[in-house]
Amino acid sequence: MDNYLTYLYLLTPLHTGGSANEGNLMGIAREVHTEFPYMPASSLRGRIRAEMTKAFNLDGLDPNLKAEVELFFGRKIVGGLQPTEGEVWFSDAMLLFFPIASLSHHLMWISCPLWLERWSRWLSDDRTNPVKTLAQQCRNHFKDSEKSKTAISSFPPEQTYLQTALLTQEEIVMLNFSPVKQELQTLVAQSGIIAQLLDKILVLTDEDCIALVETGLQREVRVMLESSSKTVKGGSFRSEEAIPPETVMFVPWGMKAFNSDVILGTDEGHSPSPRSSVHNQQVKDQLLRSLQGRLQFGGLESLGRGWVQLATSRTHGVNAEREV
Repeated sequence: MDNYLTYLYLLTPLHTGGSANEGNLMGIAREVHTEFPYMPASSLRGRIRAEMTKAFNLDGLDPNLKAEVELFFGRKIVGGLQPTEGEVWFSDAMLLFFPIASLSHHLMWISCPLWLERWSRWLSDDRTNPVKTLAQQCRNHFKDSEKSKTAISSFPPEQTYLQTALLTQEEIVMLNFSPVKQELQTLVAQSGIIAQLLDKILVLTDEDCIALVETGLQREVRVMLESSSKTVKGGSFRSEEAIPPETVMFVPWGMKAFNSDVILGTDEGHSPSPRSSVHNQQVKDQLLRSLQGRLQFGGLESLGRGWVQLATSRTHGVNAEREV
């Protein structure tokens, strides 16, 4: 199995949709056990599948190539053929670095040991994984009562504001973030605000991180107007949540080995035929190209929500030899 990590750098706010709305609040998807926002794997997979189907839905293409896309993502019931499990899998998109306004630095990115540990699981199985070591060092500093550190920085300690909360120089310790820099080369190499990331990272405790994420989510109130007077229609308003721009998320995913035993079926009524390894490789190559550009995810697309810049790299985070 080939395993990858795709990084999502949010260019516009991301509204992922929640399992329930509370009152007039249109919430976003949150993890049950941590309350951290995330993007469900089903949203990712569906959007990427639609993009791939569009790329191969051109006149003049071999019908078997179009059928290969359907089989790659999991075939539906076609022409009496049984549905199949897809040959590509996607996990949820999880937070890695979250943007916070700063009175002293204008904009900073926060993270926490939990996010770094999750990320490290997919980077490598090696126990000496540098990112895993960095996450453990952060936890040790937070647990050590003698050191009494509130934050870990990627820059020399100085008086820092997170929103309006003040961190003194004595409350911050600087650690080596070169492992983060090495893993995010393809992402931070892009021009723009993201290039500042590595010089503006603060790692906080898990508890402080969720508190700042909660206050840092983008919330907009929308109202319904009377068509005749353009005044607010009584009681017609709602508040929408979104993950703010400049957020960095990551998605573990992978592709299974080519299986020549599965028979193709086509929507155009052609007879079932054997698979082609050449067609399969074309689909895989197109998927990798699609996950290096820009895509739009989530809801409120007509309002420009959900545009992300993607950067993908291969990893060795899951040992295929251990699969059963």
